[in-house]
Amino acid sequence: MLKQLLSYGILASTLISGHAISANFSLSSPSIKANKLSLKQVANSFGCTGENISPALMWQNAPKTSKSYAITVYDPDAPTGSGWWHWVVYNIPKESSQLPEGAGTENSTTLPTGAIQGRTDASSHSFLGACPPVGDKPHRYIFTIHALNVEKLELPSEASAAHIGFMLNAHRIAKASFTATYGR
Repeated sequence: MLKQLLSYGILASTLISGHAISANFSLSSPSIKANKLSLKQVANSFGCTGENISPALMWQNAPKTSKSYAITVYDPDAPTGSGWWHWVVYNIPKESSQLPEGAGTENSTTLPTGAIQGRTDASSHSFLGACPPVGDKPHRYIFTIHALNVEKLELPSEASAAHIGFMLNAHRIAKASFTATYGR
């Protein structure tokens, strides 16, 4: 009886919090091998000489109640005191299940119709590849797909990554992540 009550309590708290359970929701990238970024995903700025190409991303088994998606790429190891947002894409239509390699260019024509690239910590509206300080430990780059309960996030075009993150957290019903590393 106690076990059954605990199960009902967990289910109720999950439903009340607005988060759907989707244990199989996953995100992957055919562009990233063995969870290590290549020179393709390294910045061509800040002293780095990579190709600055966003990786292809694919997701599956999202909650059926998803109304849109967002992608974020975050480096918690950046020496800023608050990490570094490398890419933020939101208002990705619910019919989507992937982004092609290179979709993160400024004014991209390969993002799904309606998708918006938010302002990153480099003050750009595009993907910024990895560029950790020379000699620093390899940094972690957390790629996350957020399933949202709204079709669109209404945000100003210059909204910060933190502002966008706040809205993602307010409307997220599920998320899936993987971490890749890069050091130099």
